[in-house]
Amino acid sequence: MKHLLKLLDLTGEEIIEILNLADQLKYEQKHGIEHKHLKGKTLGMIFQKASTRTRVSFEVGMYQLGGYPLFLSANDMQIGRGEPVQDTARVLSRFLDGIMIRTFEQQEVEDLAKYGSIPIINGLTDFCHPCQVLADLMTIREVKGQLEGLKMCFIGDGNNMMNSLIVGALKTGMSMSVACPEGYDPEQSILDFTKEYGDKFTLYRSPMEAARNADVILTDVWASMGQEDEAKLRQKAFEGYQINTQLMAQAKEDAMVLHCLPAHRGEEITADVFEAHATEIFEEAENRLHAQKAVLVKTMA
Repeated sequence: MKHLLKLLDLTGEEIIEILNLADQLKYEQKHGIEHKHLKGKTLGMIFQKASTRTRVSFEVGMYQLGGYPLFLSANDMQIGRGEPVQDTARVLSRFLDGIMIRTFEQQEVEDLAKYGSIPIINGLTDFCHPCQVLADLMTIREVKGQLEGLKMCFIGDGNNMMNSLIVGALKTGMSMSVACPEGYDPEQSILDFTKEYGDKFTLYRSPMEAARNADVILTDVWASMGQEDEAKLRQKAFEGYQINTQLMAQAKEDAMVLHCLPAHRGEEITADVFEAHATEIFEEAENRLHAQKAVLVKTMA
């Protein structure tokens, strides 16, 4: 695997291979077994969007793998002052062994891979969030023992999370239902992708219908980073698109709840449902570390 730009680029088998390696690395880390697969390697981490989990998990992951993480704020780089991405890619390729970037435009990630000569990992764009979804799939498999045949349900905005969850779920043998208001659908390219999977994907306007018989329910904030000025508009649009006890009653009795965090209790999820599933949610957060370590090894080792 040369890069991780988006889950659309991977086969279902490649996704499972990453999850298997993540499980192994997690086991070794918990049992004090060193795995210095990236000894002497350096990862440049470009942040055009701020982060808690992405920065900490990649820094710790590189350290545990024996490598060195280098934080690169867009405010301190020439790319933040208008240097073309193709020039940044060619320069950094001469210094680093890999780049993780968290930014707005998917094209910026694609261009880094096109013009650079080192592995590029997408830490998040407005289009997709592959690292988070790998951690989600890892967590579901840990709890449920499988992915094949399960039903995943996402309630909320057709954002980068919904886009990537649809791809990850369908490629690993799950069925997928989503519920979002009109005007907040997932990307058209993602909807086109789902046509390959027939009735395994359904888009609903009713959250209750989408949640029926779900094995796992996921959500995200209604206003993502960069959409703060739309917060009031979105609160009105997403009224009723909340994970609460009434919605959970539609899902299977042992249904999981996951949230990529940060969570706005009382908006997309109620405090009682969040706390009832906090163990799963924070295991999901920890699994960012292990899933990303697997990606680092697959691309950079």
